[in-house]
Amino acid sequence: MDSAELRTALRNAGLSQYQAEAYVALLQLGAASATELADACAVPTARIYDVLRDLESKGYIETYEQDSLHARACDPASVMEDLKNRAVQLDEAAGEIETRWQQPAVDRHMLSIVKRFETVFNRAEELIRDASSEVQLSATPEQFEALRPALTEAYEQGALIKVSLHPNRGNELPEIDESLFSGATSEVRRRTLPTPFVAIVDRTGACFAPHADSVNQYGVLVDDYTLTYVFHWYFQTALWEVWDVAYTAQTPDPPRVYTDIRHFVQDTEPLLKEGKRVITRVDGVETDDREPIEFVGELTDIYYTAVSAPKETLSFSELAGQVCLTIETDDETYTVGGWGAVLEEIEANRITVEAIS
Repeated sequence: MDSAELRTALRNAGLSQYQAEAYVALLQLGAASATELADACAVPTARIYDVLRDLESKGYIETYEQDSLHARACDPASVMEDLKNRAVQLDEAAGEIETRWQQPAVDRHMLSIVKRFETVFNRAEELIRDASSEVQLSATPEQFEALRPALTEAYEQGALIKVSLHPNRGNELPEIDESLFSGATSEVRRRTLPTPFVAIVDRTGACFAPHADSVNQYGVLVDDYTLTYVFHWYFQTALWEVWDVAYTAQTPDPPRVYTDIRHFVQDTEPLLKEGKRVITRVDGVETDDREPIEFVGELTDIYYTAVSAPKETLSFSELAGQVCLTIETDDETYTVGGWGAVLEEIEANRITVEAIS
């Protein structure tokens, strides 16, 4: 590093131009009078005394009287330590800037727009690892494999894992070893069209990014119960309901677990029409005070406001209106709704068919 570069570095460290000029010159001279130092650098004689006092207050030099004002450089140990600390601080600041640019905090915002897909993917992985109720994921096979460790953790924590696999543009969806699904998913469906990346976790977190060939590249991070419900409907209607099942961990026999009341109705309404007795467990919250509640009882009635004339088998879209279950326990009768229930007494987070007789 030459003298000019050293002076630039000192200015970046907080010295003024004149202070840097005087200090570098004094390092070369060792000790000098004020006038000698002014002659040796680009500091005007009228300013040299102020510059020396400022450098002394910063600990760079010391001054003494010898016929006239003289100065010499102090032991550079303290200066070096200060410069090293500044370098560490600047390096940490650079790292923090990069982190905040890539991954803005979402804990204080209901909705965040980000620039990089990696930010969306990393947030989804973080949410999935902490999932305890449900994960709905739309991903390519490569993305699924990258998220599989997190999905396995969520599955082992009792979360229902629904995965919609889709190909990249111009590629067909390859066959995937079903052993990769076991222990990491509850159900997998295959979609033949390129699709955005979507992750919806425990009804409060959602991560969205357009597919790689989309005109606009951005990401959306949601930390809000109501906004997440919008992504849930998109997932159910466009990415899930109409596509073929590739794998399921559910068996036809109880217990059968549901996180969506409409899928529960699709499967259980025929049983009620046949006169079957369906024993049901509900885990949810009371809609008036949001207190957790859990009970087991007999499903006695299913009510829904179909938006079109129901066919033999109810479609998900036909159940887009209100859906309500009536469940009788030994002590009480409850009305149960699904995600976002306001008319029923209970909002169900999970519905389990315990027995059919």
